[in-house]
Amino acid sequence: CSQGLFSTPVGKIKASPRDYDGKQVTVNGTVTDSASLFFVKYFFLKDDSGEITVVTDRVLPHKGEKVAVTGKVQEAFSFGDNQVIVIVETAK
Repeated sequence: CSQGLFSTPVGKIKASPRDYDGKQVTVNGTVTDSASLFFVKYFFLKDDSGEITVVTDRVLPHKGEKVAVTGKVQEAFSFGDNQVIVIVETAK
């Protein structure tokens, strides 16, 4: 698929989150789980290099669905040395 040509591997984003912070990226992968918590909807997207959380205001994809997501990389929060990096999906 041609989208894969322009996508960023999840592992690259997670390995160098500062390089991607605030930047728009496209990732491709398989949805491993999704949830809705108060006003926040999110799902987990996994590719060959890792897994990342995607925050969205669109309809949540189903588990096992293959999707391409475009959004901004953001640090959701830090806890000690652990950073939670998310992609906030941009409306199409």
